[in-house]
Amino acid sequence: MKTRLDRWLATLDAGSRSEVKQWIRDGAVAVNGRIERDPASSFDSERDALSLRGNTLDGRLIRHVILHKPGGLLTAARDSKQPTVMDLLPPEYKSMGCMPVGRLDKDTTGILLLTTDGEMNHRLLSPGRHVEKRYLAWVKGTPDERDVEAFARGLPLEDFTCLPARLTLLWTPGEAIPENPLPLSPPEEGLTLAELVIREGKYHQVKRMFSAIGCEVVRLHRQSFGPLALDPGLGEGQWREITGAELSRLRQAAGMEEV
Repeated sequence: MKTRLDRWLATLDAGSRSEVKQWIRDGAVAVNGRIERDPASSFDSERDALSLRGNTLDGRLIRHVILHKPGGLLTAARDSKQPTVMDLLPPEYKSMGCMPVGRLDKDTTGILLLTTDGEMNHRLLSPGRHVEKRYLAWVKGTPDERDVEAFARGLPLEDFTCLPARLTLLWTPGEAIPENPLPLSPPEEGLTLAELVIREGKYHQVKRMFSAIGCEVVRLHRQSFGPLALDPGLGEGQWREITGAELSRLRQAAGMEEV
């Protein structure tokens, strides 16, 4: 992706546009080991090597991130009053336009994808793509097989009917403690652990679906988004960049041709 040298540095949050222009003219910036003094010269940000005052910079403007969202943070690019998931990333990610793919409620934890690729972001969220999201939920109440069947048919809510969803009851009150640890520790006693896979993501949808069958979600955790599951090595608030293989699977889920 070709970009002007001054815009490249400013987008990386190296400095203001006027500052980086002066640094370039002063000979402080090199591309591929050669001093560049023209702020308007263009380079490939994904291939060319960039350095400032002898220090190598990660010049990539295309970034894809997998984040383990903790509770208590808004899923938003910015908010004047409350912290957001973007506060967990270095400032250059916000500067280059890295955005969350969809939203998780403030109190919901789990996998959140962020990308600078606007087209992929849009495609992954498109209702026509039916990209699956898998949630674990501790709920008050005990869903039964009739609820499982209702979810599978497509649960009607006040303003729309949900697409068919897969509800699986993993553990209910009174059952013996399983030999293998539960995938999500209960926040309190007397709750049911359920797994729900949906193919859309409307506002408060998971909570509304459980409420429609008389259950209250006490804790909600998203375990996977499309082909990607939450990396077990990421603690809450931790993140890493998506690997090439993961990106390939995401692009397939988005219906995008491989580069």
